[in-house]
Amino acid sequence: MTEAISTPKIADAIALHIERLILEGALRPGEKLASDRDLAVKFDVSRPSLREAIEKLAQRGLLTATRGGTYVAQFLTPIMAPLASLYRDNQNAAADYFEFRQSVEAQAARAAALRATNVDRAAIRACLKDMRKAHKLATPAKEAEADVNLHMLVYEAGHNMVVLHVMRALSELLRNNIFFNRENLYLRSGVREKLLTQHVAIGEAVVAGDADAAETAAAEHIRFVFGTVEEIQRDNRRLKTSLMRVGRGDLLANE
Repeated sequence: MTEAISTPKIADAIALHIERLILEGALRPGEKLASDRDLAVKFDVSRPSLREAIEKLAQRGLLTATRGGTYVAQFLTPIMAPLASLYRDNQNAAADYFEFRQSVEAQAARAAALRATNVDRAAIRACLKDMRKAHKLATPAKEAEADVNLHMLVYEAGHNMVVLHVMRALSELLRNNIFFNRENLYLRSGVREKLLTQHVAIGEAVVAGDADAAETAAAEHIRFVFGTVEEIQRDNRRLKTSLMRVGRGDLLANE
């Protein structure tokens, strides 16, 4: 007795391919896909099959189809949004975040040094070049953006899909200043230069394939950032106390 061999539907094969692109980080949450016509040409499939694949992925929460186009779904947002409101202004959140980040960052840098492909290394080199260029600007906004991008490239070079997606979700909280104000960090005297040196050390160690150096540089970087954030928070609390003392007269009766 023989069993019939079933051939996967074209739509299922397309869906599987797009799913893999999302899983491996080639397509990122929030990104808009090319038009149906362009994607059909790219994948060499019919537009009806492509639309069926997109519908399947939309039903699974991986894509969002709108009149304006198809987007990779922000599939971690339903988890992170409530956490953001809980973390914001919680005095323990930043410390817990950095404790977690130090462990993950060090291991991610080590993995990246061991696993990075030539493509990964080229992307990290380009990011470091952009970071050095941004460092010369008066305002730190572009350098801070390159900062986040470098860490994401290191996660990608580590080729661990769980680390990549979890840290990408956390990076969105970081961009929104949930744990600390990144602008205050970059504006603190001497910090911007130190951060550049640390980022270059991490990136160059990964590119060189030096796992020990990459792990050490990443761990030291997170320790430095945490220590600086604590200093900023202490200074802010002291300033607040001083202002309360100066303004105490408003609370007293005039006799």
